[in-house]
Amino acid sequence: MPTCRPRPSVGGTFDRDLKGILHDAGWRFERFAKGNHEIWQHPDKSFKLTVPQGIVSKHTANGVLKQAGLRKHF
Repeated sequence: MPTCRPRPSVGGTFDRDLKGILHDAGWRFERFAKGNHEIWQHPDKSFKLTVPQGIVSKHTANGVLKQAGLRKHF
């Protein structure tokens, strides 16, 4: 039986799905950072989250979710 692997939704990256998950969990875009990164803030957390743009690795996307305190999705 073939396994169902997650596929990037748009342009070969996990960006749209990852940012949607973060937004649904209460995280909000704060500003752009150096290079291709964004800073996200949660009103109940004491830290900010750095999110790279153009994520093509599911491991990187899951790592961002882990830092945000969320379970793996990809």
